[in-house]
Amino acid sequence: MCSQSVQTTTLGATNITVPALGIGTWQWGDNLFWSYGKDYGSDQVRSAFEAAVEAGITFFDTAEVYGLGESERLIGKFMRDSDRPIQVATKYFPLPWRFGAQAVADTLTASLERLQLESVPLYQVHAPLDFLMGQRTLMNALADEVEKGRIGAIGISNYSAEQMRKAHSYLAARGIPLAVNQVRYSLLTRQIETNGILDTARELGVTILAYSPLAQGLLTGKYTPESAPKPEGARRLDPRFSPKGLEKIAPLINALKQMGETHQRTPAQVALNWLIAQGNVIPIPGAKNADQARQNAGALGWSLSPEEVAQLDQLSRI
Repeated sequence: MCSQSVQTTTLGATNITVPALGIGTWQWGDNLFWSYGKDYGSDQVRSAFEAAVEAGITFFDTAEVYGLGESERLIGKFMRDSDRPIQVATKYFPLPWRFGAQAVADTLTASLERLQLESVPLYQVHAPLDFLMGQRTLMNALADEVEKGRIGAIGISNYSAEQMRKAHSYLAARGIPLAVNQVRYSLLTRQIETNGILDTARELGVTILAYSPLAQGLLTGKYTPESAPKPEGARRLDPRFSPKGLEKIAPLINALKQMGETHQRTPAQVALNWLIAQGNVIPIPGAKNADQARQNAGALGWSLSPEEVAQLDQLSRI
């Protein structure tokens, strides 16, 4: 796959266009929630970066809190050694002791320094926390940075439908669109379809960035009731990884495998393609190595049939 032929999506009502699938980089440099430095390290994530870029996936989502800045530092190094144009989205975490617009400017400055960039195409608020600042002040501070040219578009993450509408209205008063809402969305995590988030995003023209689009690996087909590897970390507490949980989703996993055989794709690629088929949704799966990055890229360049999309829709309503 070459970068010239990769599907693209525009971020909300902006003029910023990115590949229709990105790479989430929480795993890069993080050893609190992930096993970075133990099971994999900088060489593996560099190879993931290079494989993704080679496949035309040049959109990477990070955050200041991923590895306490290490994810941004790694991406900055990788970009410096790449001859391809890379688009990076990062995030501001509204911590309790950050109040006032200057906190936003200072945090963005630190992220840009780690990324070795003068600006980023997308800057997001990591969570809908008010604390001492308030959303109006926060959105106006972000709007100031758009006007200064240090960020191209404004996004939010984990905002409810009502919170998204408020953020949208504050930015609209400045003549700036709300570009994205980054939320958990997959065939096994479909709450945004019923809690108003997806409908409101469509109404307002906000793009959904779908994190955890493979449901922590459940949609890869790797976990089955018959031969399930022992889950690690937080997955050990997730009942979906139990034998009973795996039996419940087996019909869906079997359908993903069958459709994968039809299209010569993996179950994970089918699951990611289903998300893209929802329209104005950009999946951002993680990738800890080159193989995973190439696997992710294989979700592009083809389409499930409407009948297949409907079948997966029905099987995943569990």
